[in-house]
This record gives sequence, C-alpha cells and structure tokens, in this order.
Amino acid sequence: MEVLLSSPRGFCAGVVRAIDVVDICLRKYGPPVYVKHQIVHNPYVVNDLERRGAITVEDVDEIPEGSLVVFSAHGSPPEDFVKAKARDLKVIDAVCPLVTKVHNEAKKYHREGKKVVLVGHQGHQEVRGTMGQVEMTLIDGDSEEELSAWADDQEVAVLTQTTLSVGDTAQAINSIRDKFPNAVVRNDICYATTNRQDAVRQMAGSVDMVLVIGAQNSSNCNRLREVAESLGVPSYLINGPEEIEPSWLEGRDTVGITSGASTPEVLVESVIEKLAPDKVTIVSGVEEDISFSLPKQLR
Repeated sequence: MEVLLSSPRGFCAGVVRAIDVVDICLRKYGPPVYVKHQIVHNPYVVNDLERRGAITVEDVDEIPEGSLVVFSAHGSPPEDFVKAKARDLKVIDAVCPLVTKVHNEAKKYHREGKKVVLVGHQGHQEVRGTMGQVEMTLIDGDSEEELSAWADDQEVAVLTQTTLSVGDTAQAINSIRDKFPNAVVRNDICYATTNRQDAVRQMAGSVDMVLVIGAQNSSNCNRLREVAESLGVPSYLINGPEEIEPSWLEGRDTVGITSGASTPEVLVESVIEKLAPDKVTIVSGVEEDISFSLPKQLR
C-alpha cells in the first residue's frame, strides 16, 4: 500500500494561537484556567490541556467569580463578555483574527443600513458568535425563504462562516445574487480551509480512498470528507487509528490522508503507523507562512 499525504494539512495559524493562549495561561497563572467552549474542535487537544489544568465549560455562568477564562478560537457573542464582566472574570479572547474580521464586517454593514446575511451552519459555535454581533439572517443550505420576502432593491451584505465548503458556498452566494445582484459579498472562508480543500482535490484523482483525521464536530474536517466524496472517492472522518475499519482497506492500493485545521500532526503520524504502508508520498500544495500575534495581555 502507498499513502499519499496531503499538504497543507493540520493546524492553521488561528488554532496554533488559541492553543498557545491556553498553554501560556496555564504556565503564567497556573491552573485552573477555564475555557469557554472547546478551545478548538479536537478531543486530543482539549484532553491534553485539561490534563494540565484547563477546564472546559459551555456557559460563562459555570465559572467561579474572579477566575481566568479563555474564550475559544471560534468567537463568542457579546453576551458572554457581559456575563464575564458581571462575574469579575479575567477574559483572554483567543478568537481567530479571521473570525474577528467577520464580526467587524457584520457591524460595519449593519451600521450602513444593509441587511446582513450569514452563510453558515446552524448551531456551530462560530455562527453563534457571529450572529450575536448584530441582527442578521442565517442561510444554512437552501433555507432562503426569509430572503424571498425582502424587497428586490433591499441593500444586502453577505458574509460567510470561515470553515465552509468552497463549492457549496459559491452556490449559496450565486443563489442570493440571483435575487440581489447588487449585494455586497465578502467571501470569508479562511485561507486554511481553502488550501486544505484544494489539496484534497489535487490528491483525490490519485487515490482509492481518503482518510480525514479530525473530530466529528469539526466543520472544516467534515468539509474535507465531503470534498473527497463529491469527487467520487470513498472518504472517512476519524479521530485516530483506533477508528479505522479493516474492511475500508480491502482492495485499496493507494490511500490519501489529510487532516483538518484543528488536528495535531501526532494523530496523522499514528494513523500512518497503523496502516504501515510500503511508501509514503507527500502531495505538495500551497506553502503557508501565516502567523497571528498573541492577545495583548500575553505579549
């Protein structure tokens, strides 16, 4: 068996920054460090930080007054900051700067009097954080009934979740533009999501199957699996080698491997070790050299 290893894969700059924030807080302030929502969507990363004293919670009200809390990379609605202030919490916001950019766009277009539309997945933490910024309408899949009631000359601004499928998002935007041709469209899908999906497309024609390493609740990991499947290649999303079904490998001579933006490389290495291929070939794509500075409290 040969393994084709997709590149780029794994951690993006926003994930590196968020994990670094919790790590520095644990070393600088000592445990416990509370984390509002999983710092990134990967159980290996979350469990590692929790072993060292991080405590993940889903509601700010669960955090003892006066404690230190890190808000996750996905972004938080303003109400979480209000709650934190009321509880006298020390807040360090690890939101990805590219998500903050979407929040700022939402506020700008709302101030300008435009109707703000967000293309994204209902219930995802990033979407919850973005929709809390200003009044906006969520488009998830084909659910555009609410837009049909708007006047044709309504000024509209379209934003997107950062971890969406490039192809599906383009379809959604085109559909919105059919009704509102003058809509302002900010395609906010991040560089890492785009690059990893492009790399899977590049690899897909040369493999019999794709394994995406990452968490089931990771949006960008699920999109990688969907991209491979859309190209007719069987694809499976797994957390690690223990989830590989032997039947998947029957008759497979070439297996493609990639990983989502919140997946540590150690999990990729463990999957390759489990497969024990005769050959590993790296399929090189775009070189990434992006990094983000730490929150001002930690610089």
